[in-house]
Amino acid sequence: MSADLLPALRPARVPWNKGRIIGPKRPLLPRHVWSIRVQLEMAGNPRDLALFNMAVDSKLRGCDLVALRVRDVFAAGRVKERASMIQSKTSKPVRFEIAETTRLSPERWMRDPEMAGLEFLWPSRIHGSPHLSTR
Repeated sequence: MSADLLPALRPARVPWNKGRIIGPKRPLLPRHVWSIRVQLEMAGNPRDLALFNMAVDSKLRGCDLVALRVRDVFAAGRVKERASMIQSKTSKPVRFEIAETTRLSPERWMRDPEMAGLEFLWPSRIHGSPHLSTR
């Protein structure tokens, strides 16, 4: 049978990724990181600024970052210079250094009245979950 006699097959809908860049993304450049930090500072949101700074410094996966507890990062009312936690994917301990500029933002976040007596560093704002979710 020749190709001319076959019916034309057309997709019923447009693929979700048509025209989008798929695959690995390029890492952020230092100037992009600093512009995000400046925008978060100007917005006056200490929680998001502290979360972003900790994410950049620790290089943890999102699921491990949102599960950080106050005791993992704070000791004697101050942010530790080095912190460690066990990764959920590999079950191996990971140590990371927290830079001086990054230490200031979690300290400001911990002084917020919302954080009084909480166990997790990033509590959920939406529902009764103990910590922020990656979903």
